[in-house]
Amino acid sequence: MAGKFVIRETNAGVHFDLKAGNGEVILNSKVYKNLMACKKGIESVKRNAPNAAVEDQTIAGFVSEKNPKFEIYLDKTGEYRFILKADDGHVIGTSERYKSKAGSQNGIESIKRNSVEATVEEKD
Repeated sequence: MAGKFVIRETNAGVHFDLKAGNGEVILNSKVYKNLMACKKGIESVKRNAPNAAVEDQTIAGFVSEKNPKFEIYLDKTGEYRFILKADDGHVIGTSERYKSKAGSQNGIESIKRNSVEATVEEKD
């Protein structure tokens, strides 16, 4: 089953979640001002994620990768997270928390696999 982008409107604006084929959320977007901007964000994920490098900021002396890229880091609770940056360096989306680095790496691979062919669904 293919992934899907689910667009939702909130009081603050419009955002999307990318869900894997199993329904799990694998990427959350920022809040956009309108639907058109949100859809451009989805296109940015589809364009940037498949070939994005992975920068593991949890290891000493990590190599800074060029954009587009995924940045893996430890959050303040000690759990693994990542962000996806577009080729211009802007953050496109953030991950959920993962207990292990392997879990976050699997999340990144899932985004790379699911984003290109993902459908788009608008929720009220």
